[in-house]
Amino acid sequence: MESPEQQKGSDLSARVEASPGGGDPRLPAVRVERTTPVPRRSRRVWIWAVGGVVAGVAALGLYLQPWTSGPLAVAVETAALAPATRVLAVNGRIAALHTVDVRALVGGTLADVPVSEGDIVDRGDELARIDAAAQNAIMRQAVAGLDAALVTEAQAKDTFARTEALGENVTRSALEAAARAVQLAEQEVARTTALVDQAQVQLENYTIRAPMTGTILALNVEHGQSIDPMTQLMTIADLEQLVVETDVDEAYATQIRADLPAVMQLAGETARRDGRVARVSQRVDAATGGLAVTLSFDEMVRAPVGLTVTINLIVDSLDTAITAPRAAIQTTEAGDAVFVVTDGTAQRRPVSVVDWPAALLIVTDGLEPGDVLILDATGISDGQAVRVEAP
Repeated sequence: MESPEQQKGSDLSARVEASPGGGDPRLPAVRVERTTPVPRRSRRVWIWAVGGVVAGVAALGLYLQPWTSGPLAVAVETAALAPATRVLAVNGRIAALHTVDVRALVGGTLADVPVSEGDIVDRGDELARIDAAAQNAIMRQAVAGLDAALVTEAQAKDTFARTEALGENVTRSALEAAARAVQLAEQEVARTTALVDQAQVQLENYTIRAPMTGTILALNVEHGQSIDPMTQLMTIADLEQLVVETDVDEAYATQIRADLPAVMQLAGETARRDGRVARVSQRVDAATGGLAVTLSFDEMVRAPVGLTVTINLIVDSLDTAITAPRAAIQTTEAGDAVFVVTDGTAQRRPVSVVDWPAALLIVTDGLEPGDVLILDATGISDGQAVRVEAP
């Protein structure tokens, strides 16, 4: 006896074979394939397996916490006592210790300039001549006046001598008049002599001579140029004694004094030259805020005037001190502080330092030898977990 399912299949097959058209059915044969249902128990096992994997991954993530960072790696150094030097670095320029700007005492047209830039001249050498035609005329006039005065004087003296020789035959008034004529003639000779001397001095001013022995650093005029007493003709310098001139910011003016040692390096050289502060100005330039300082070399130096010099002024030298990099100092409203590593954490330590324009600052209080100092305080907070980087 057929089951209901078998009977239903037989009816479907019979309807397909009985379709019109004989042996070629209009509809394709339909096969019913049976699928084996998944047992409910197997589904539950699979769900539990997937859930277990997800739970394990979540537990591992909670344990490792990849979204949180570990201890911050920091570079450190151990604080120690060592010699320390406080240095102020500035730039200066070579200058001659003795320099003279040459100007004429009179105006006129330059008739001759027999020197050139770079020439070495001795004191009294002729540097330039101004056309002195007019002054020569004045000189000749003064000499002529003196000659006339001398003649008048001689005549007055002769008259006085003849009058005096007459003795009692001459009146007293005539003798006194002859004496006064001699006196006036002598005064005129003195006056015209002074005019000649004045004309001679003025004529000498038309020849410009070297006021010192040295080298002509700059020549600012040429033959035929019109000048006046305000015109700077040339500059003469004694290159045997060179110094360095510089300006120090007024913030450090009280720290600079004469005889401070210095180390200097000329532009284009690798050698370092020793020297010291020779002169410190007693006035700060209100316009620039700079204090003029002159330094001398311990040994003679040959260099062109104006050459740039790098200067390290040694303001202070300590036999023992603790220093810290500027980057290690954290400055806040509460004051200066550093961070030291203690038991794997950064501990804030207030310090006192000598504020100075240098990469290393001298710590006067707050650090002890052996403290492990964090070299860069940027982004560090008190109590933060850190680990020391391998050197």
